[in-house]
Amino acid sequence: MEEGPDAYRILRLRAEILELGSAIRQLQREGLDDAAAQLLIVRKRAQLDHLVKTNPEGRRLNTTDIRRS
Repeated sequence: MEEGPDAYRILRLRAEILELGSAIRQLQREGLDDAAAQLLIVRKRAQLDHLVKTNPEGRRLNTTDIRRS
């Protein structure tokens, strides 16, 4: 089965969210401000939720819950 552009966008957003989660944890460990990264991750999660809910392709992907980053 060939994946379309929305499937690619979903996978890319998931990867970006995972990277942001890692960056946030590192900032917190170092005692630095993570507000900008927190805001960005919320926006990325909203984009991902929208793509998954509006695309049949998104529902078929293995979209493990990545909210606990």
